[in-house]
Amino acid sequence: MLQKQGFKIVTGAKVKSARKGASGALVEYEPIKDGSVAAIEADAVLLATGRKPFLSGLGIEGLGVSTNQLGQLVVDETFQTTVPGVYAIGDAIAGAMLAHKAEDEGVALAEILAGRKGHVNYQVIPGVIYTHPEVASVGVSEDRLRESDRKYKVGKFPFMGNGRAKAVMCADGFVKMLIDAETDQILGCHIIGPSAGDLIHEVCVAMETGSKASDLVKTCHAHPTFSEAVREAAMASSGGAIHA
Repeated sequence: MLQKQGFKIVTGAKVKSARKGASGALVEYEPIKDGSVAAIEADAVLLATGRKPFLSGLGIEGLGVSTNQLGQLVVDETFQTTVPGVYAIGDAIAGAMLAHKAEDEGVALAEILAGRKGHVNYQVIPGVIYTHPEVASVGVSEDRLRESDRKYKVGKFPFMGNGRAKAVMCADGFVKMLIDAETDQILGCHIIGPSAGDLIHEVCVAMETGSKASDLVKTCHAHPTFSEAVREAAMASSGGAIHA
């Protein structure tokens, strides 16, 4: 889909240099396969090589707080560091560097400090890529399931079969649901298409509450809506979708 928009994607390459030219930037990269050097002209260069916790200036250097090999603060199940009375959440500790993950941890920690039980389900943290079309996912990937030898089934439904998506001419993409073959529990979901970042939360609620794929199938969805594609993906996992 990105290639249809005019994107050229180069994988298996290592950037050697980027320098300002007369009309933009010149980026030299080395294809890992043969070691040759190629170049591409660009209007802009985005450096995205990973992230790490920003801990300087917090006053913890002299406290003796332990960190892991990635530089993240080590905490226990109550978010307390190795120094009693010092707590940490969010990007400073292990896990996805996502604002909503940090927010849930903040709420959980506040509840713990108030003497209540805090809750963060790290198996149900959605991720969204805000491109066009959007990409969203939650739970495990199919590659992970293949490695685990767990019996699973796949339900997949294309937005081409969704009335709302066709009406607004955004019918590229699909909903893919991964379901335990024995229990019908939803293990993961991946969506590429319109409003993917919003649609994924129906699956998040189902996973958090222990609902099965069959529960999504039984739930009436308004027509025409993008959300019908989620229901049809659940249908596709057993018996087949209606509008496939």
